[in-house]
Amino acid sequence: MHINSKLPNVGTTIFATMSKMAKDYNALNLSQGFPDFPVSPELIEGVYHYMKAGFNQYPPMTGMPQLRERIAEKIEKSYGTKVNVETEITLTAGAIEAINATITSLVNKGDEVIIMDPAYDAYEPIITLNGGITIPVSLKQPNFAIDWETVKEKVNAKTRMIIINSPHNPTGAMIEANDLAILAEITRDTNIIVLSDEVYEHIVFDGRAHESVLKHEELRQRSVATFSFGKTFHATGWRIGYMVAPDWISAEVRKVHQYMAFTVHTPSQLAIADYLENADHYNNLGAFYQQKRDLFLDLIKDSRFESLPSHGTYFQLLSYKNISEKPDLEMAEWLTKEKGIASIPISVFYDTKEDNKMLRFCFAKSEETLTKAAEILCAI
Repeated sequence: MHINSKLPNVGTTIFATMSKMAKDYNALNLSQGFPDFPVSPELIEGVYHYMKAGFNQYPPMTGMPQLRERIAEKIEKSYGTKVNVETEITLTAGAIEAINATITSLVNKGDEVIIMDPAYDAYEPIITLNGGITIPVSLKQPNFAIDWETVKEKVNAKTRMIIINSPHNPTGAMIEANDLAILAEITRDTNIIVLSDEVYEHIVFDGRAHESVLKHEELRQRSVATFSFGKTFHATGWRIGYMVAPDWISAEVRKVHQYMAFTVHTPSQLAIADYLENADHYNNLGAFYQQKRDLFLDLIKDSRFESLPSHGTYFQLLSYKNISEKPDLEMAEWLTKEKGIASIPISVFYDTKEDNKMLRFCFAKSEETLTKAAEILCAI
């Protein structure tokens, strides 16, 4: 039997590949972005409480009302924006399902979607699955800033969507208020939808502020913003995220969402709703991860690796250009197999597979793990 693949050039994601390699070679896994420390006992107990209380059946397709209300309150506190609980907030099976449902519902065959390279590796396959055409625009080094002049050149009558991601995976770069102003100008009086991937919204460093599209009134009227409780509350395996969009967009995306996942785990939604009542649980996240970033950078300061600025996320880019001429995928495999530490090569995030001799390391790890990792890197 022959299968006519819809994704003939796509294999297993690099994150799964490197995590498996880390396990096979008993290496420290700083590749896939997940914490190696526990979820809050309070949050765990909350889930257990609601499971015992009998909240184990389907919640509403859009999410439990209690959680949507807490999300609306959080958005108003964080960004000064009021959103409609009933029509503008939808709980999803992780932010990835929100991204998938958004692209699936809004991108048709032949539509063009502009993404910023290096880009999270899920965007392009989802666009392709829906008959869209990915238009990559390379971020400007060394700060990985958006090249807005090139974006303007790429926009045409076929442009249906522009995807932005801040704080940015894999680089840790962040969008500024001026970037949103330029994006608003570019999309004004067009049919372009903005998809804003904001899963690391609370993981920002050095006194910076996350510039959400929800803060920009004009952009908000044409944008879908996606978020992740898994990233915020160290529970990536729970697969609970949400999207925020104006009612006319939400109504269309919900049509797809109801047949893609329909809903997410009821007791976890209720437990998260309770947990969100204490704003410290997310407002202190930046300081928590900045301490880990700073520790990791201090521990490797005498290594031959060169660190690039990371202003957000829990990822740190390291250049090995002073160490080896190996291609980055080969270097990542060598580090895993021979040195016992797994990372992600940055070329996989580029449409052109551009290789700048950079690797991404996840520092959402315990102090013990980061210390061991630094010992390995400093010995190279």
